[in-house]
Amino acid sequence: MGKLTHLAEAGEAHMVDVSEKPATERAARAGGRVVMRRETLALAVSGNAKKGDVFAAARIAGIMAAKKTSDLIPLCHPLALTKVTVEVEADPALPGLRVFAEAKVSGQTGVEMEALTAVSVACLTIYDMLKAADRAMRIEGIELIEKTGGKSGPFRRDG
Repeated sequence: MGKLTHLAEAGEAHMVDVSEKPATERAARAGGRVVMRRETLALAVSGNAKKGDVFAAARIAGIMAAKKTSDLIPLCHPLALTKVTVEVEADPALPGLRVFAEAKVSGQTGVEMEALTAVSVACLTIYDMLKAADRAMRIEGIELIEKTGGKSGPFRRDG
Protein backbone atom coordinates (compact mmCIF):
# COMPACT_ATOMS: atom_id res chain seq x y z
CA MET A 1 0.00 0.00 0.00
CA GLY A 2 1.32 3.44 -0.91
CA LYS A 3 1.78 6.46 1.30
CA LEU A 4 -1.37 8.41 2.15
CA THR A 5 -0.91 11.73 0.37
CA HIS A 6 -3.55 13.69 2.32
CA LEU A 7 -1.59 13.42 5.58
CA ALA A 8 1.39 15.61 6.45
CA GLU A 9 4.43 14.27 8.31
CA ALA A 10 2.84 14.94 11.72
CA GLY A 11 -0.41 13.28 10.63
CA GLU A 12 -2.57 16.37 10.08
CA ALA A 13 -4.80 16.49 7.00
CA HIS A 14 -3.96 18.78 4.09
CA MET A 15 -4.89 19.28 0.47
CA VAL A 16 -2.30 17.74 -1.85
CA ASP A 17 -0.32 20.25 -3.93
CA VAL A 18 -0.84 19.30 -7.58
CA SER A 19 0.61 22.50 -9.06
CA GLU A 20 3.70 20.73 -10.45
CA LYS A 21 1.74 17.90 -12.07
CA PRO A 22 1.06 18.14 -15.81
CA ALA A 23 -2.54 18.45 -16.96
CA THR A 24 -3.64 15.24 -18.66
CA GLU A 25 -6.90 13.77 -19.89
CA ARG A 26 -8.52 11.81 -17.08
CA ALA A 27 -11.75 9.84 -16.88
CA ALA A 28 -13.52 7.68 -14.33
CA ARG A 29 -16.59 5.45 -14.37
CA ALA A 30 -18.45 4.34 -11.25
CA GLY A 31 -21.53 2.27 -10.57
CA GLY A 32 -24.02 1.36 -7.89
CA ARG A 33 -27.52 -0.02 -7.46
CA VAL A 34 -30.76 0.46 -5.58
CA VAL A 35 -32.47 -2.83 -4.73
CA MET A 36 -36.25 -2.66 -4.30
CA ARG A 37 -39.46 -4.65 -4.46
CA ARG A 38 -40.63 -5.65 -7.93
CA GLU A 39 -43.72 -3.45 -7.49
CA THR A 40 -41.50 -0.47 -6.73
CA LEU A 41 -39.38 -1.14 -9.81
CA ALA A 42 -42.54 -1.31 -11.93
CA LEU A 43 -43.63 2.05 -10.48
CA ALA A 44 -40.24 3.63 -11.29
CA VAL A 45 -40.22 2.29 -14.84
CA SER A 46 -43.83 3.35 -15.48
CA GLY A 47 -43.03 7.00 -14.76
CA ASN A 48 -45.97 7.18 -12.35
CA ALA A 49 -44.10 7.74 -9.09
CA LYS A 50 -45.77 10.42 -6.94
CA LYS A 51 -42.71 12.69 -7.12
CA GLY A 52 -42.28 12.40 -10.89
CA ASP A 53 -39.75 10.91 -13.30
CA VAL A 54 -37.34 8.89 -11.15
CA PHE A 55 -34.82 8.38 -13.96
CA ALA A 56 -34.65 12.06 -14.95
CA ALA A 57 -34.39 13.27 -11.35
CA ALA A 58 -31.58 10.79 -10.60
CA ARG A 59 -29.62 11.79 -13.72
CA ILE A 60 -29.87 15.50 -12.95
CA ALA A 61 -29.03 15.01 -9.26
CA GLY A 62 -25.99 12.91 -10.14
CA ILE A 63 -24.65 15.48 -12.59
CA MET A 64 -25.19 18.30 -10.09
CA ALA A 65 -23.46 16.27 -7.36
CA ALA A 66 -20.39 15.61 -9.52
CA LYS A 67 -20.04 19.36 -10.03
CA LYS A 68 -20.23 19.93 -6.25
CA THR A 69 -17.88 17.14 -5.14
CA SER A 70 -15.21 19.49 -3.77
CA ASP A 71 -17.90 21.18 -1.63
CA LEU A 72 -18.90 17.83 -0.14
CA ILE A 73 -15.61 15.97 0.33
CA PRO A 74 -12.89 17.61 2.42
CA LEU A 75 -9.51 18.04 0.70
CA CYS A 76 -10.95 17.27 -2.74
CA HIS A 77 -9.76 19.66 -5.46
CA PRO A 78 -12.40 21.64 -7.37
CA LEU A 79 -12.29 20.54 -10.99
CA ALA A 80 -13.43 22.07 -14.27
CA LEU A 81 -15.26 18.97 -15.47
CA THR A 82 -15.49 18.53 -19.22
CA LYS A 83 -18.10 15.76 -19.14
CA VAL A 84 -20.44 14.10 -16.67
CA THR A 85 -23.01 11.49 -17.65
CA VAL A 86 -25.33 9.51 -15.42
CA GLU A 87 -27.19 6.45 -16.70
CA VAL A 88 -30.02 4.70 -14.86
CA GLU A 89 -31.27 1.32 -16.03
CA ALA A 90 -33.83 -1.12 -14.74
CA ASP A 91 -32.59 -4.56 -13.74
CA PRO A 92 -35.45 -6.97 -13.05
CA ALA A 93 -32.96 -9.58 -11.79
CA LEU A 94 -32.06 -7.45 -8.74
CA PRO A 95 -34.87 -6.27 -8.74
CA GLY A 96 -33.93 -2.61 -8.85
CA LEU A 97 -32.13 0.14 -10.69
CA ARG A 98 -28.47 0.22 -11.68
CA VAL A 99 -26.71 3.58 -11.84
CA PHE A 100 -23.55 4.40 -13.76
CA ALA A 101 -21.68 7.70 -13.95
CA GLU A 102 -18.76 8.86 -16.04
CA ALA A 103 -16.71 11.98 -15.38
CA LYS A 104 -13.96 13.51 -17.51
CA VAL A 105 -11.48 16.34 -17.03
CA SER A 106 -8.29 17.68 -18.48
CA GLY A 107 -6.40 18.47 -15.33
CA GLN A 108 -3.81 17.70 -12.70
CA THR A 109 -5.86 15.32 -10.58
CA GLY A 110 -8.33 12.51 -11.20
CA VAL A 111 -12.11 12.44 -11.32
CA GLU A 112 -12.81 9.24 -9.39
CA MET A 113 -14.49 11.10 -6.54
CA GLU A 114 -16.73 13.01 -8.96
CA ALA A 115 -17.95 9.79 -10.59
CA LEU A 116 -18.49 8.12 -7.20
CA THR A 117 -20.32 11.18 -5.84
CA ALA A 118 -22.56 11.27 -8.92
CA VAL A 119 -23.55 7.62 -8.41
CA SER A 120 -24.08 8.06 -4.67
CA VAL A 121 -26.37 11.07 -5.01
CA ALA A 122 -28.25 9.54 -7.94
CA CYS A 123 -28.93 6.45 -5.79
CA LEU A 124 -30.03 8.63 -2.87
CA THR A 125 -32.36 10.51 -5.21
CA ILE A 126 -33.90 7.25 -6.41
CA TYR A 127 -34.51 6.31 -2.78
CA ASP A 128 -36.07 9.70 -2.08
CA MET A 129 -38.30 9.53 -5.16
CA LEU A 130 -39.63 6.06 -4.25
CA LYS A 131 -39.51 5.94 -0.44
CA ALA A 132 -43.26 6.47 -0.12
CA ALA A 133 -43.73 3.14 -1.93
CA ASP A 134 -40.84 1.16 -0.43
CA ARG A 135 -38.84 2.20 2.64
CA ALA A 136 -36.96 -1.13 2.60
CA MET A 137 -34.94 -0.26 -0.51
CA ARG A 138 -31.18 -0.76 -0.21
CA ILE A 139 -28.37 1.22 -1.81
CA GLU A 140 -25.52 -1.16 -2.58
CA GLY A 141 -22.29 -1.71 -4.40
CA ILE A 142 -21.10 1.82 -5.06
CA GLU A 143 -17.69 1.32 -6.63
CA LEU A 144 -15.13 2.65 -9.03
CA ILE A 145 -15.37 0.58 -12.23
CA GLU A 146 -12.49 2.10 -14.14
CA LYS A 147 -10.26 5.13 -14.45
CA THR A 148 -7.77 6.38 -16.99
CA GLY A 149 -5.06 9.01 -17.00
CA GLY A 150 -2.72 10.29 -14.37
CA LYS A 151 0.52 9.06 -12.88
CA SER A 152 -0.96 5.87 -11.40
CA GLY A 153 -2.16 4.75 -14.84
CA PRO A 154 -5.33 2.90 -15.77
CA PHE A 155 -7.48 0.87 -13.40
CA ARG A 156 -10.28 -1.52 -14.32
CA ARG A 157 -12.23 -3.53 -11.76
CA ASP A 158 -12.23 -7.25 -12.48
CA GLY A 159 -15.63 -8.70 -13.35
